This record gives sequence, C-alpha cells and structure tokens, in this order.
Amino acid sequence: MSFRLMTSVAALALSAGAASADYALTILHTNDFHSRFEPISKYDSTCAAEDNDAGECFGGSARLMTAIGEAKARSNNYILVDGGDQFQGTLFYTYYKGKLAAEMMNQMGYDAMTVGNHEFDDGPEVLRGFVDSVEFPVLMSNADISGEALLADSILKSTVIERGGEKLGLIGLTPHDTDELASPGPNVIFTDPVDAVQGEVDRLSEEGVNKIIVLSHSGYKVDIDVANNTTGVDVIVGGHTNTLLGEMDGAEGPYPTMVNDTAIVSAYAYGKFLGELNVTFDDDGNIVEASGAPIIMDAAVSEDEGTKARIAEAAEPLDEIRNEVVAETSEEIVGSRDVCRAMECPMGNLVADAMLDRVKDQGIEIAIANGGGLRASIDAGEVTMGEVLTVLPFQNTLSTFQVTGATVIEALENGVSQMEDGGGRFPQVAGMSFTVDPSAEPGSRISDVMVGGTPIDPEKLYGLVSNNYVRNGGDGYKMFVDAQNAYDFGPDLADVTAEYIAANAPYTPYTDGRITVKE
Repeated sequence: MSFRLMTSVAALALSAGAASADYALTILHTNDFHSRFEPISKYDSTCAAEDNDAGECFGGSARLMTAIGEAKARSNNYILVDGGDQFQGTLFYTYYKGKLAAEMMNQMGYDAMTVGNHEFDDGPEVLRGFVDSVEFPVLMSNADISGEALLADSILKSTVIERGGEKLGLIGLTPHDTDELASPGPNVIFTDPVDAVQGEVDRLSEEGVNKIIVLSHSGYKVDIDVANNTTGVDVIVGGHTNTLLGEMDGAEGPYPTMVNDTAIVSAYAYGKFLGELNVTFDDDGNIVEASGAPIIMDAAVSEDEGTKARIAEAAEPLDEIRNEVVAETSEEIVGSRDVCRAMECPMGNLVADAMLDRVKDQGIEIAIANGGGLRASIDAGEVTMGEVLTVLPFQNTLSTFQVTGATVIEALENGVSQMEDGGGRFPQVAGMSFTVDPSAEPGSRISDVMVGGTPIDPEKLYGLVSNNYVRNGGDGYKMFVDAQNAYDFGPDLADVTAEYIAANAPYTPYTDGRITVKE
C-alpha cells in the first residue's frame, strides 16, 4: 500500500470516528453583575480593603479574571457568556455608565451576552454606546427594535459562533415587562419569550444548527416555562432573579436544573460565583451529559494583579464621594431582596421614613418605596455615602403627588401581585399599614389599610411621596402616571436617606408591624 493511500485510509478512519464522536463544551457564565467591579461583602455591598486583605470578601473583576482563566485552562473547548444586567448598582456605573463594563468584558473574552432590563436604565443611547464598545454580540430575541434607530442595526436576536468545529446557536432573551422595569423608550416593543425563542430555534435549525443556548435575563420560573414550551433548546443560561443553583445553602434548585432535555443554569449575582457547566452533545445535538457547579469567588481565588490595578485606577475619581462617612448605625440594616420583596424590612422602613420625613410639611401622608429599588444591606458601624449609594444607586428623585384612597389600594395590590416571584414592585411604606394575603388571587390580596391610624377612605385625596421611577409607572405602578399635582424633581433619594440617617444617628434599624403578611 502506498504512503498516499495509507494516509487517505487513515484520514477516512479519522473522519468516520469524528462523525460519531460526542462533542464536549464548557459553558462559563455570569449574570446580574451590577457593576460590582470591586470585591463585595457577605451582604453584597461595599467591602473594605482591609477586609478583602483579611480574606473576608467575595467577587470583584480581579477574581473573576483569574477564575475565568483557570476555567478556560481546564477545558479545550469553551464559551464565556453573560445573562444580562451588567449595568447599574455602584458608583462605577453612575460615573462610567457602560464603558468600564465593556472594557472588563472585552478583557475577559466574553463571547456573547443578552440584554438585561437594567441595560435600558439610561435609555437606548447608553445601551448603544455599550454595544458599540464590546467585541462580542449583544442579543435580544423578544423585542421589536426596528422603530428605534439607535438600536435597530446593533442588537441581534440570535447569533451563530463556531467552537471545536461545531456551530452553536445563541439566542438572547430579556424580561417581557422591561418597559415597566427600565427606560427603553416608546420605540422598543417587547414580546412573548416562548414565541420569540421558538422562532429563533426554528430559523437556526433550518440553517443546520442543532446546539442551541438561550441567554435568558427573564428569571428562573420563566426559564422553566420556556424549557417546557419550546423544542430544540439545549441550555438556558439564566439571570434576572439572582437565582443560585447547586448543592450549597441558599440554592433554589439543582445545577443544572433539567426540564425535559433542557439544562437550566444560573450563578446568583454580583460576580460572587462563576458558573461552569460541562455539556456533552451527541451527533444530533442532544445533551447526553450535563454537570458542573457555580464556583464561589472567595478568598481562595487570587486576584489578577493587572485587573486589580485597573479597577483601583478607575475608582480614584469615586473615592472622595463614597468614603465620606455620613452616619452611624447600631446594627446591620437589612436590605436583602429576599426580605424586602416579600415583607416589611428594616431598609424599606428607613427609606420610606426618610422620604416621608423630608416632605411631611407639604401635606404628604404616605410614602411608598419599591422593594426592587433597595439593592443591598448596610453593616453595623460607620455608614459611608458609598454604602448608601450601593443601596440606592439609581439616581431617583423624590416625587410628590395626590391620588384617591382607591388608587392607593390599587397601587398596593400591584405591589404585592408578584411577591411569590420576588417581584421588585413590593411596596415598603411609611405613614400607613396594611395586611396582605399571598394565598389570595393577585388583585384581591390587600386588606386592613390604615393611614395615620385611620381606615383608608377610597374617596379621599391623599398626598403621597415615592421616587420618580414609581410615580411615572415603573414596576407596574401605572395608576400613578395621571396623579394630580405631581412633582418629580425633588432631591436625590440617596441624599435624602443619608441625611435622615445622619439626623437620627446612631440609627437603630427596626420593623414595627406596618406590613402584616398572612400565613
């Protein structure tokens, strides 16, 4: 047999073997990073440098950089993707908008991300600047952006990338109610997630792509719904509900959560974990094995020195603002999402009390703060402006307005309508009290509403204070849009809260039964 013939036979044998070989892929993933470029405390808020040096902090871009590099080295075939909400959450976003996020994601080598609702917080213009700055596709399948000139030619519904000789289809998904959660403007129309995903799966399948990964910033329950009601989706990388999956304390389900033939993964939030899913596909693109775990970014993960130096440099303009000590608290002020989106919480009382105190001399009787606007807890001791801004990062202003008691009740019903899903619209209040029955149907959960110790009068006009986001219909509070005597340009909510803590220092956090949740 000639050498050429032997080579051809060997090549045929290799190609035959390759045709029937399984395909292994490592999916590295993050979600809901929220500008936590620096390490965070166990409360997901600011972590002091000395605490980080003592090994008591988590996350930060420098640890993520190291962990991503080590994970890539463990696999000869990988992708790195993000489940949305890189924007918003710290002074880094307030100062740099999306520029620092783009820089870090480019350095880490992301392959794609989906649009989260917070990517729209400053409207299409800031999102477009971010999209133009990143070196990977930004995806969103369930939105019609054809009428928004700033986005129409920049965001894709899906994309195909090649890895290890195989084509992978990536599809983006954002919350169906993003128009209520952020500021996308009137020209972006959000659509049903199931229909959008199936449409892209069908199109990709026709192109011969049989390995489909959805990057979904829609929440764990929606991800399960999409898995149950679509065909052809292999993996869903989740986000939005800050869901931790795995075998550790606080996990809401297994990692991956298998729904039919679809593997669902999520890695909590704030860069505290790096998700690592190892998937094996057969020749037809079906998953034959899926395993892995979120890797905690604790002190065992060393910080990449170059990244650490870059973040320190980026932090310099922010230090004067955030290091200012504004007050003191006698104990931790709890502001965690699992509490403040389900019941009365100390941080909710603080913020609602602060709002009402600022405007009570204007005839305002009621304060309503959306639980989703409270982004962290504050630990005991000195309180810095940086900590307050981590809790209240959105640059919302106080809004005062008048509505009837009936509208107040309607607002409360909206606020508790998604409490079982951790909806950010949950109302933290001051100047009033109410009872909620989570077992009742949404729209009929509220009872025993009292204002100033007196039963609410549906016909009476009441003065309210909230933030400008809620007053303008955010988080489903559309009943406030046409309120009387509305003024949306009050002081910044973070400044109001900082001044209130200072005036009551040392502040003692508390709850007093203003919200009763029926068992």
